[in-house]
Amino acid sequence: MGFEKGASLLEDLIEKAGGCAVMDGGFATQLESHGASVNFKVWSALCLIKDPHLIKQVHLEYSEAGADILVTSSYQATIPGFLSRGLSLEEGESLLKKSVKLAVEARDKFWDGVGCIPGNSYNRTLVAASIGSYGAYLADGSEYRFGEFV
Repeated sequence: MGFEKGASLLEDLIEKAGGCAVMDGGFATQLESHGASVNFKVWSALCLIKDPHLIKQVHLEYSEAGADILVTSSYQATIPGFLSRGLSLEEGESLLKKSVKLAVEARDKFWDGVGCIPGNSYNRTLVAASIGSYGAYLADGSEYRFGEFV
């Protein structure tokens, strides 16, 4: 999908939503409530490997709660991060793709259930890739400190 088409989809969604789109949020908290461990430096990447079913469940719950945009579970998932933990380039790329696939599958499952209900008030949810900062890859909290890389 090109940038212009993606921008058009977002603009259409925001218009249908009355000028404001709702994104999911608090992903780690919701994963943790389902038993996922988020005490690791790169918890979001680890969940892609160990608990993908929980990621999909959380996306589904955010869809049910009315999210217009689902954000993939790839905030700390980076190719350099995967390589530094012994995964191959292909495995890292596969996991990044998996983060999108899980969100799309959850969105589609939800939509299959409500899309055919006449008069439903849901918008077809968009999926956005979460691209963490360099500080998120470092997993040392530096993405929260101003001027860390200046």
